[in-house]
Amino acid sequence: MSPQVTAEEFVAALRAYGVRSVAGVPCGHLAGPWALFDDAGDLTPAVSEGAALAIAAGWELAGRTSAVLCQNSGFGNLINPLASLLLPYRVPLLVVMTMRGWPDPGEDEPQHATMGNSTIGMLESLDVPHTVLWEGKLEEALAQAAEARAQGRPFFLLVPRGAIGKVTGAYSVAESTDGRLTRPDVVSCLMAKLTDELLVTTTGYLSRQAHHERDRPDTFYMQGSMGHASAVGVGLATARPDRRTVMLDGDGAFLMHLGTGSTLGASGARNLTHVVVDNGCYESTGCQPTTSRRLDWAALGTGLGYRTVLTCDSPRELDGSMHTALTAEGPVLLVLTVVPTPDEVHPRATASTGPVEIADRFRVAAAAGDAVGTGTTQDTP
Repeated sequence: MSPQVTAEEFVAALRAYGVRSVAGVPCGHLAGPWALFDDAGDLTPAVSEGAALAIAAGWELAGRTSAVLCQNSGFGNLINPLASLLLPYRVPLLVVMTMRGWPDPGEDEPQHATMGNSTIGMLESLDVPHTVLWEGKLEEALAQAAEARAQGRPFFLLVPRGAIGKVTGAYSVAESTDGRLTRPDVVSCLMAKLTDELLVTTTGYLSRQAHHERDRPDTFYMQGSMGHASAVGVGLATARPDRRTVMLDGDGAFLMHLGTGSTLGASGARNLTHVVVDNGCYESTGCQPTTSRRLDWAALGTGLGYRTVLTCDSPRELDGSMHTALTAEGPVLLVLTVVPTPDEVHPRATASTGPVEIADRFRVAAAAGDAVGTGTTQDTP
């Protein structure tokens, strides 16, 4: 399907509208505008959609016309600052949001169905001005945004799938992975070592890789709910202190709700292992960079209260690091630095097993063995 408008045309229109700075969380359907704003030095990647909204609100309060780029799967992260910051303080921000799971949820991934059906209704309930980017209607849509701005109101431009073109050559990755860890390396190593551990996999390519390497009822493949795999893991680990719980996470997902790391550390769960695969980017949306390359993971993990903190970027050390992470007293944080491999993409778990079936079989697997009830392993790290 040909795009309604090229990325260059779309960015030029936003520039003409007055946009000087952009914040957001990547979406593959906005990859073109994202790259162009980034190349111009006008993009600030945010860890969450709510943070992006607040950053842009700061720009607006300083007199700089701004915009947010995101997808509606993260609309829930936006609602708090939208309802309690933009609306009461009359901050007239433009939000460009792609519509996953809309108009036909059956044409998208199952985790997008609910939000796809609800986004427009939620905006109407909040009395937030909005319009869909219909073909040939960009100028008209931005005129509506300008009218809302004049009234001190935010405006949502809703972008259907495929409406905006991409750009070529954005965010290229290393052609050679020789001597460096990759996603397939680390996930294969993890899956080979698991026995009866409960595993939660984050959204994106890591979940697909885990399913490809070894499908097991003891794995909860979490599609959507970006950033919450670690919180699900805390619940599992404290409900079943007799079994090791492992969370397979990504750098972008962990950073999205980094505060959960403090909850992990404070839990004192000795049976908890948090494996973070740091590829430095949002691989499934186009390899847009995260901010992880600036992090001192060892210092961060210690500061958050993990009892054991490990880092690894060498294939020679992978096996030993993984063994230690799965056997050491938790909470354990293992951060594995890898190079992106966006050309290795496998089917989602839900392509063969529906979400309800995944949850049902996991419940059975999690209940196996001696029932523990509501016991916890909380103590002082």
